[in-house]
Amino acid sequence: MDRILPGRAPVYEMLEQYRMKGNISYHVPGHKNGEAYRGSETAGFLSEVMGYDVTEITGTDDLHHPEGVIREAQELAADCFGAEESFFLVGGSTAGNLALILTVCSEPGMTLILQRNVHKSVIHGLMLAGVQAIFIEPQIDPLSGLAVAPAAAAVQAALAAYPEAAAVLVTMPTYYGMGSDLAPLARVCHTSGVPLLVDEAHGAHYGQHPALPAGALMCGADGVVQSTHKMLAALTMGAMLHVQGPWLDRALLRQRLAMVQSSSPSYPVMASLDLARRLVHSQGAGAFTAGLAAVDVLRRGLATLPRYGLLQPAAPLQGVCGGAGSAAAAGTPPQGQAAYSTQDPFKAVIYDAAGGLGGFELQRRLEEKGMGPEMSDDRHVVLAFSLGSKAEDAQQLLAALREIAEETSGGSANPPESTAKQELSTEYLHTEPAEGQVQASVKYSTWNNFANDLISSPVLFSMKPVNPLETEGVRLEYSAGRTAAEMVIPYPPGIPLLYPGERISEHICNRLINLRQGGAKFQACADPALQHIQVYNIKKGGDA
Repeated sequence: MDRILPGRAPVYEMLEQYRMKGNISYHVPGHKNGEAYRGSETAGFLSEVMGYDVTEITGTDDLHHPEGVIREAQELAADCFGAEESFFLVGGSTAGNLALILTVCSEPGMTLILQRNVHKSVIHGLMLAGVQAIFIEPQIDPLSGLAVAPAAAAVQAALAAYPEAAAVLVTMPTYYGMGSDLAPLARVCHTSGVPLLVDEAHGAHYGQHPALPAGALMCGADGVVQSTHKMLAALTMGAMLHVQGPWLDRALLRQRLAMVQSSSPSYPVMASLDLARRLVHSQGAGAFTAGLAAVDVLRRGLATLPRYGLLQPAAPLQGVCGGAGSAAAAGTPPQGQAAYSTQDPFKAVIYDAAGGLGGFELQRRLEEKGMGPEMSDDRHVVLAFSLGSKAEDAQQLLAALREIAEETSGGSANPPESTAKQELSTEYLHTEPAEGQVQASVKYSTWNNFANDLISSPVLFSMKPVNPLETEGVRLEYSAGRTAAEMVIPYPPGIPLLYPGERISEHICNRLINLRQGGAKFQACADPALQHIQVYNIKKGGDA
C-alpha cells in the first residue's frame, strides 16, 4: 500500500459495493444473500446480515492469501496498532494463541516458559504442540491478593535454567485490567535470544489514549494477540495478531494461522475488524472521550458510596513503558518491581468494602436490576466499560448500587468467609499461599492459580486422550491428593485450575469447593456442577 489512509475500511467498503451490485449468486453460501428466507420471518434480522455474507470470489480477496482489500485492511491495522505486520483473526484470540504456540514450538517436545494462570486456549496450544511447559509464578498484588504477571527476575532465572526454551508467554492485562511493565520482560527475553509472546486479549485499546496503559508492542513484545471484540468495537470472535522484530518465523506463522482458522472466514466479522480499526485510527484519542467520561461518572459516584471499594494500584503508572520495571531490569532484586502498577480504567473492579456481599452475590443483585457485569469472583465484580459506554448508563449503575447498599444495610446478606485485609509480602510467592496469607475472600479468585514452585519442573503436554478405564469419579471434597483426569475451568475468565495429570492439592480442592458454593460456572469437566471430579484410578497407575 503506497499511502496510509486511516479513514478507509477496505473490507467493509467492498461488502457495501458487493451488496449494491446485486449480482446473482452462483456460489456459496447457500442462503444466496438471504434469498432462501425471503417471504419468511424465520431469519429475522439475520436476513440483512446475509446480504453481506460472502465468500472468496473475484474481488473479495482471501484471508489466507491476501492480495487486495484484506491485505490493505491488515496493513492499516498494523499502522494503527504499531505493528510491523497484523493478521485478522476470525476465531478470537484463541486462534492467535494457538498459532503463536505452534509457531515457536514447531516440533513436539520443545520448551515454552509461561505463567500458570493462562487462558484455556494457551493450555490447548500446549497440548496441540506437544510442549514441555515450564510454569513460573506470577507476582501477587499485596492489597488485592490477585496474581498479575511474572517478575523479570523470575523469567530470567527460568531462561537460565532452561536455555533451550523457545519463547516466553505471559498474559497482560489480566481479566481484572491489572498490569505491570512488560519492558523488562522483553529485554530479558531478547538478551536470551527468544521472543516474548503476550496474550493481550483484554488490551486491544492500550496505547490509544494517554489515560490508557502502554500496549505490549510499545514495550517490546514480539507477538501480541488482541481481542478486538472485547475492548474495542468489532463483532464477537473478531481479533488480531500483531508481530514485530526478527524473533518470529512469519512464514511458519502464516501456515499455522491457516491451520487453526477456517478456510471460509466470516466476512462480516472481518468487516467489523476493519471498522473497529477505522474508528480508532481516524478519531485517535477522541474515540475514547465518551467512554472515559462514563468511567469518571462511576468513579465520582463511588466516592460518595463508601460501601463499595474500587480496585486500583497504589501508584498508577499509566502509559509508562520501561518505567515501572526499569530498575528491576538494571539489577534491582525482583521485590523492587511493583506487581501491579497499571490499571485499565475501562475495567472497573468493585467490591463490598463492608464485607456484606461477596462478588457472586453482588453480581446477582446487579443483574436483577438490569445491569450486566462482565464477571465476578468470590470478592470482586468486574464491570467492563469501553469507547461505547455512556455517562447515563454509569448513572443507572450507580443508582443500582445505591439501592443494593440500602437493601443490605442491615448486614443480612451472606458475608464472605473473612473480610479482614491482611498484608502480603511484596515478594512473589514461591509456594502455594499458606492459610491466612491471602485474604480469604480472594483466595478463591477464578483468576489466581499458584504452582508449587517459583519455577516448575517440565510438564509435558500432549494430545493423548485420557483412558476412561483408568479414571473414576469422586466427590470433590475427597479429591485432595488425587491426580486430575480432566480439565476444570471456571468460566469466565477461562483459566484452567486443573489439567489432566495435575495433582489436586488441598488448596486447589478448597478453592474449587468455595467457587462452587459461590455460584461459579465450570467448563470442560464431566460434572459442570462440580459435585464430582474425574481422577485417575489408583489401581491403574495414575496416582502411583
